[in-house]
Amino acid sequence: MIFRFVILCALFLFIEFYSYQAFRTLIKLRWVLISYQVISLLILIFIIYSFSQVDRSVGQTKQFMFTTGLMLLVYVPKIVMTLILFGEDIFRVGASILNYFIYNAPRKEMMPDRRKFVSQIALGLAAIPFLSLIYGIFEGKYNFKVIKQTVFFPDLPDAFDGFRITQISDVHSGSFDNPEKINYAIDLINQQEADMILFTGDIVNTHAKEMHPWLETFNRIKEYKYGKFSVLGNHDYGEYVTWPSEKQKNENFQEIKKLYGQIGFKLMLNEHTYIQKGDDKIALIGVENWGVNFKKAGDLNKASQNVHQDDFKVLMSHDPSHWEAEIKNHPKNFHLTLAGHTHGMQFGIEIPGYFKWSLAQYIYKQWAGLYENVGRYVYVNRGFGFHAYPGRVGIMPEITVIELKKGNNVA
Repeated sequence: MIFRFVILCALFLFIEFYSYQAFRTLIKLRWVLISYQVISLLILIFIIYSFSQVDRSVGQTKQFMFTTGLMLLVYVPKIVMTLILFGEDIFRVGASILNYFIYNAPRKEMMPDRRKFVSQIALGLAAIPFLSLIYGIFEGKYNFKVIKQTVFFPDLPDAFDGFRITQISDVHSGSFDNPEKINYAIDLINQQEADMILFTGDIVNTHAKEMHPWLETFNRIKEYKYGKFSVLGNHDYGEYVTWPSEKQKNENFQEIKKLYGQIGFKLMLNEHTYIQKGDDKIALIGVENWGVNFKKAGDLNKASQNVHQDDFKVLMSHDPSHWEAEIKNHPKNFHLTLAGHTHGMQFGIEIPGYFKWSLAQYIYKQWAGLYENVGRYVYVNRGFGFHAYPGRVGIMPEITVIELKKGNNVA
């Protein structure tokens, strides 16, 4: 523990040293430089103090989210400056070695001075994440996007050709702080012409009570001809806090499960149902959370018991790593899986149809949007809410509308 603390302190000092060099190269006013150092020190002390006061029995609070946002806002730009100036120092050391051994330069002249334009570039590039993170906190986290996706299946029952499913995921109601924006998002959901709505988990961060102020709001979600269904996400089990007793943890879990019903959704706990339309039907299957690095409560075999291999299947499973580990090659042939969980890390770059990048892709093979394997698909919703960092940059909150089409085209 002490070793980790020492390493962390050394890392912060390294970042502070190099980010300060950028300012010192460009700014010569002593009082400005001293002010920068004092402010940086106060912010660092505040961040360390705030995180040291985190109560494991409470979980995420507004204070925690504020501190996380502040840390990212301050240190992501500083890391950018550090990388650039450290790179310059590698060049300067190399140049000094050449000057000393090849050109016999005097000791005082062998190390090149810092170049002003490098510090200017460092500050300019650091401004990009700084401004982006500010935007993410004040605007991005509620910049809801409706994403429409058509998926083709050659064996889709005829009656379901054109069947539309709205998907929401990762609500994290304990993070909300703007009723007007949430009501706007509910209006967006209701404006979509869909036959059914599916909610793929994480209604809260930890505690059932987080959702209580929002029950009326989410009850505004309209009724759907073919139903409203949901599954649990990893946060719905309340496992990221310390509970006074197992009894209280279980009581909270039971209350969280009731929340889904209180907003009109049928919670599916390792079970299935059939959606009948005309003479045709499809199987809707819902499993509890199953993640490679998270709780494995989902039981795919139990949920799909008595479902036939040739039935068309839509599966809800919160964590997309479940698709990679179990679902995509399962002998029962799950045609379409709907997941969430990743949030796209709430930070990335996305140009629809052309390019998308996020740190999430280094953890999850499927992290945002549609993926295919031998005619089986998983769609990963980017999430409705936000968690930890109180914002979104590049990866916006999502309401998905998926249209099922009969055919052989690859979406």
